Amino acid sequence: MGDLLFNPTTYDPAFLDDETRADLRALIDFFENKGLATLKAEHHGAGWYDDFLADMAERGTFARFGTPAAVGAAVGAAAARWDTARINELNEVLAFYSLSHWYAWQVTVLGLGPVWTSANNDAQELVAELLADGDVFGFGLSEKDHGADIYSTDMVLTRSGDGWTATGEKYYIGNGNVAGRLAVFGRFADDDPEYAGEYAFFLVDPDHPSYTLQKNVVASQMFVAAFALNEYPVEPVDLLHTGKPAWDAALATVNVGKANLGWASIGICEHAFYEAINHANNRVLYGTTVTSFPHVRRMLGDAYARMIAMKLYSARATDYMRTASADDRRFLLFNPLTKMKVTAEGERVIDLLWDVIAARGFEEDTYFEQATSHIRALPKLEGTVAVNVALVLKFLPQYLAAAAGQGPELPAVSVQLGAADDSYLFQQGPASGLGRIGFHDPKPAFARFAALPNVEVFIRQMDAFATLAVTAPPTAEQQKDLDYLQSLGQLFTQIVYAQLVCEAAALALDDGEVRSGVADFSALSEAHIDRIFAVFVQDMSEHALGLYGRASASSAQREAALAIIAAPVVEAERENAFLAEVLSYDGSYTMNP
Repeated sequence: MGDLLFNPTTYDPAFLDDETRADLRALIDFFENKGLATLKAEHHGAGWYDDFLADMAERGTFARFGTPAAVGAAVGAAAARWDTARINELNEVLAFYSLSHWYAWQVTVLGLGPVWTSANNDAQELVAELLADGDVFGFGLSEKDHGADIYSTDMVLTRSGDGWTATGEKYYIGNGNVAGRLAVFGRFADDDPEYAGEYAFFLVDPDHPSYTLQKNVVASQMFVAAFALNEYPVEPVDLLHTGKPAWDAALATVNVGKANLGWASIGICEHAFYEAINHANNRVLYGTTVTSFPHVRRMLGDAYARMIAMKLYSARATDYMRTASADDRRFLLFNPLTKMKVTAEGERVIDLLWDVIAARGFEEDTYFEQATSHIRALPKLEGTVAVNVALVLKFLPQYLAAAAGQGPELPAVSVQLGAADDSYLFQQGPASGLGRIGFHDPKPAFARFAALPNVEVFIRQMDAFATLAVTAPPTAEQQKDLDYLQSLGQLFTQIVYAQLVCEAAALALDDGEVRSGVADFSALSEAHIDRIFAVFVQDMSEHALGLYGRASASSAQREAALAIIAAPVVEAERENAFLAEVLSYDGSYTMNP
């Protein structure tokens, strides 16, 4: 009981080194010692979290987690490494207590990306030293008039002596109030003698008088800044990237940051789940507990199944991030799904739990009340769901080729929990060639669980989708119709998501490669997988119906979409056993008041 969800009272990530475990336990202690009442008072008062940042600085946590090993070695930080497995733990623990506090870490990650991808060693050492001193960082990409459309940046560097001056405004820039440095994206003036019109990433010191902090654009504890540079002096030593590498650095940085969003969503859902179970299983209405009502039992079962799937998928996607190379970039499909699919699933989980907890979810003294707003933010960061769905469709032809036995020979990937530095994430190179990335055959992952009733149904749905994609592909006009492509992309996304869930489950059940910490799958069983796929079957049917209803769908596409629609298999005895596990979480965790 309780093994499949993070529980602060029993948490012990045994696979990590002692120093990292101490960091994570200290983080839990920080929030538990603060207590829920104080945390909520600060949340409602939008109070800046100096105490949190001071605690992280004193321990050096962000520096250890956020500095690549090679840079750490150069500045004498021997324990530093960019280890995605332990970063996942940090993300989930932080968001379990407060997404606002997590945000300070997330935008630090984004701010560090252009630095760690740079060849500017002086800038790297400066930033590593500031990070070791406890500074946080920010990513100056978005602009009010252009959003994250970096083609259209109005931040312009104009030649001045041996350097430049930068003038322009940025908007929606986390940590813009306290960052030790901001990595800012702009372009050189069209008349620049060396870099005319080219992109640039450069470091900005917010303490400089040419930096103007305009406001916090959100009413929240997190500081999401609007700022302006007015003839800010930029020296050659401040340049991180110029030309196409600046563009590539922006996309590579977002690739790294996307994974954090999924784990943050998981953390929010887990804390909200504990509150919902504790409330509903001890509330009597009409002479019976709330959790005796059939609709409540279904919603709790669906929410729990979705959370387990979120963890399985995210853990498996991490394995592909950690083993990525110039010859194996499969993570570029799996990573956007961690961002858009896992975070969208988080919204569904909170909605299900909110229908269970009902009015209690509005009350100011609950964690749940802040979860309802915070969970909405994550699908909209680092590219909207729509943008990421359009991105993943680029991989569809090669994925179908792999399923047809025409993919390249790629190495099998095991669970990656080693204390290693994930250096390739900052050596991704040009952001191109996505349509040429090859994949392994997904069919064996599903075949392992094909005897389970709902996996069997899902495999038929998957085959029907392949028929749709091959016999009735999008027309030239539909290729420009994002509304149609969203429905097609959601079907494809669901299949890839289910594949990695199966892979993670097989590694746990068959190979004994059991993870520990926030993603402990030692209690996983085939019954869990079948219940997860009951949800997946329903989701595939919903997406297929959505495609059927698109105005631009052809008759052939509608007919093919109907073949995907199926009903999940629900057997009463198995469902009751699953729900008994769900209800066993009652009382297992309550935050220190």
